[in-house]
Amino acid sequence: MTEKKNNTALKILIGVLAVALIALTIYTIRFYNEEKENKAILQKEKTAIENELNELIVKYDEAIDENEIMDQNLVDARERINRLLDSVQDYEANLVLITRYRREISNLKAEKERLFRVVDSLSQQNQRMAMTIDSTQTELSEKTRLSDSLQTSNQSLANKVNKASQLKITGLRGEGVIVRNSGKIVENDRTRRIDQIQTCFTITANDLSEAGEKNLYVQVYNPENELVGDKIAVEHDGGVMVYSAQSTVYYENDELDVCILANTDKEKLLEGNYKVYVYNDATLIGTASFSLR
Repeated sequence: MTEKKNNTALKILIGVLAVALIALTIYTIRFYNEEKENKAILQKEKTAIENELNELIVKYDEAIDENEIMDQNLVDARERINRLLDSVQDYEANLVLITRYRREISNLKAEKERLFRVVDSLSQQNQRMAMTIDSTQTELSEKTRLSDSLQTSNQSLANKVNKASQLKITGLRGEGVIVRNSGKIVENDRTRRIDQIQTCFTITANDLSEAGEKNLYVQVYNPENELVGDKIAVEHDGGVMVYSAQSTVYYENDELDVCILANTDKEKLLEGNYKVYVYNDATLIGTASFSLR
């Protein structure tokens, strides 16, 4: 009798375990399918985030190409988006990361709208300022007594348009030269023959730049990165800078050809590549290289 009861209990236990196993199997399958679906959803969301970031990068690229004003702010914002895109691509999608990325994208979009509004505003100001300068220059030709007022106005405009008003140069080149007794200058690239280093360039026309005297400085470095020239020390707001040569020119907003001669020290005239740097006050406006043999 006892053995029969034990068999019955064993059968019941086996039945319960079988039901439990079936239930566990169903739960496991359902959990696996839900997990698979969740991963697919998260992956889809991750792809959507990558697409949004790529679209933001394209918009910033277009804005940077079309605008010089505030272009560094636009470049910095684009780099932050690039870093976020790299982060999205490097990590596997999960709910926490997706939520954080969504929040950061929202912030980036808000920043984009703000920056683009500022750029548009500055562009409009730039156009209005250019029109004002043209009008002022016309009046200046008719009324010379307004020259002081025009210079003050130009300086104010130069501060507002910042980068657009800076001097720009083209055709920068450095070369060794021989200076004849007659004053004639002859180009030569042999270190044992040259007397001075000549740096020539053209200041481009720029109506947004303030007309007047411009302090130009040149640094010439030999192949061993030694400064060649008179070692002229100049105090700027940011500290002292040392130059090879300097020149002061009068700029009237039109193209202006400039050549500056730097004295040489025979011991520092070495064969190889030389670097030339041109500054307007403390602002670097051009670099070039040349060779001597």
